[in-house]
Amino acid sequence: MQAQVYYKNKFAGILSKIDSGFSFVYDDSFLSDSDSKSISLTLPKQKKEFQSQYLFPFFHGLLTEGFASQIQSRKLKIDENDYFKRLIETANNDTIGCVTIGENK
Repeated sequence: MQAQVYYKNKFAGILSKIDSGFSFVYDDSFLSDSDSKSISLTLPKQKKEFQSQYLFPFFHGLLTEGFASQIQSRKLKIDENDYFKRLIETANNDTIGCVTIGENK
Protein backbone atom coordinates (compact mmCIF):
# COMPACT_ATOMS: atom_id res chain seq x y z
CA MET A 1 0.00 0.00 0.00
CA GLN A 2 1.30 3.44 -0.90
CA ALA A 3 0.45 7.06 -0.24
CA GLN A 4 1.44 10.24 -2.03
CA VAL A 5 3.00 12.90 0.19
CA TYR A 6 2.55 16.57 -0.66
CA TYR A 7 4.42 19.55 0.73
CA LYS A 8 2.62 22.87 0.19
CA ASN A 9 0.44 21.09 -2.41
CA LYS A 10 3.51 19.96 -4.38
CA PHE A 11 4.14 16.23 -4.80
CA ALA A 12 7.08 15.41 -2.53
CA GLY A 13 7.34 11.63 -2.47
CA ILE A 14 5.87 8.21 -1.73
CA LEU A 15 5.21 6.70 1.68
CA SER A 16 4.83 2.91 1.51
CA LYS A 17 3.75 0.17 3.87
CA ILE A 18 6.16 -2.70 3.21
CA ASP A 19 6.74 -6.15 4.72
CA SER A 20 9.44 -4.87 7.07
CA GLY A 21 7.53 -1.74 8.11
CA PHE A 22 7.47 1.54 6.20
CA SER A 23 9.51 3.42 3.63
CA PHE A 24 9.57 6.96 2.34
CA VAL A 25 11.32 8.18 -0.80
CA TYR A 26 11.41 11.70 -2.19
CA ASP A 27 10.32 12.32 -5.76
CA ASP A 28 13.21 13.21 -8.10
CA SER A 29 11.60 16.45 -9.29
CA PHE A 30 11.01 17.53 -5.68
CA LEU A 31 14.65 16.79 -4.89
CA SER A 32 15.91 18.78 -7.87
CA ASP A 33 13.77 21.83 -7.01
CA SER A 34 16.07 24.16 -5.08
CA ASP A 35 13.06 25.99 -3.63
CA SER A 36 11.57 22.87 -2.02
CA LYS A 37 12.36 22.08 1.60
CA SER A 38 12.49 18.80 3.49
CA ILE A 39 9.10 17.71 4.75
CA SER A 40 10.61 17.38 8.24
CA LEU A 41 13.94 17.63 10.05
CA THR A 42 13.90 13.86 10.56
CA LEU A 43 13.39 13.23 6.83
CA PRO A 44 15.96 15.49 5.14
CA LYS A 45 15.96 15.78 1.35
CA GLN A 46 18.01 12.92 -0.04
CA LYS A 47 17.79 10.40 -2.85
CA LYS A 48 18.22 7.38 -0.56
CA GLU A 49 15.04 5.72 0.66
CA PHE A 50 14.17 6.01 4.37
CA GLN A 51 13.02 2.81 6.10
CA SER A 52 11.53 2.14 9.53
CA GLN A 53 9.88 -0.77 11.32
CA TYR A 54 7.23 1.69 12.57
CA LEU A 55 5.34 4.55 10.98
CA PHE A 56 7.80 7.44 10.95
CA PRO A 57 7.20 9.73 13.96
CA PHE A 58 6.67 12.71 11.65
CA PHE A 59 3.75 10.98 9.90
CA HIS A 60 2.42 9.54 13.15
CA GLY A 61 2.27 13.11 14.44
CA LEU A 62 -0.32 13.93 11.77
CA LEU A 63 -2.80 11.50 13.37
CA THR A 64 -5.42 12.38 15.95
CA GLU A 65 -5.06 10.85 19.40
CA GLY A 66 -7.25 9.63 22.21
CA PHE A 67 -11.01 9.93 22.02
CA ALA A 68 -10.85 11.78 18.69
CA SER A 69 -9.05 8.85 17.04
CA GLN A 70 -11.69 6.45 18.37
CA ILE A 71 -14.49 8.55 16.91
CA GLN A 72 -12.64 8.98 13.63
CA SER A 73 -11.94 5.25 13.33
CA ARG A 74 -15.56 4.31 14.02
CA LYS A 75 -16.87 6.88 11.57
CA LEU A 76 -14.46 5.76 8.82
CA LYS A 77 -14.87 2.06 9.73
CA ILE A 78 -11.13 1.44 10.02
CA ASP A 79 -9.03 -0.15 12.74
CA GLU A 80 -7.79 2.49 15.17
CA ASN A 81 -4.40 0.74 15.25
CA ASP A 82 -4.00 0.76 11.45
CA TYR A 83 -2.00 3.97 11.48
CA PHE A 84 -1.21 3.89 7.77
CA LYS A 85 -4.86 3.58 6.70
CA ARG A 86 -5.88 6.25 9.22
CA LEU A 87 -3.18 8.54 7.85
CA ILE A 88 -4.41 8.09 4.28
CA GLU A 89 -8.04 8.61 5.27
CA THR A 90 -7.54 11.63 7.52
CA ALA A 91 -4.44 13.60 6.49
CA ASN A 92 -5.56 14.49 2.99
CA ASN A 93 -6.60 18.04 3.90
CA ASP A 94 -6.71 20.43 6.83
CA THR A 95 -3.57 19.10 8.52
CA ILE A 96 -1.30 20.91 10.92
CA GLY A 97 1.55 22.28 8.85
CA CYS A 98 2.29 22.01 5.14
CA VAL A 99 2.15 18.24 4.58
CA THR A 100 -0.87 16.33 3.29
CA ILE A 101 -1.28 12.70 2.33
CA GLY A 102 -3.19 11.18 -0.58
CA GLU A 103 -3.79 7.55 -1.45
CA ASN A 104 -1.62 6.36 -4.33
CA LYS A 105 -4.05 4.71 -6.74
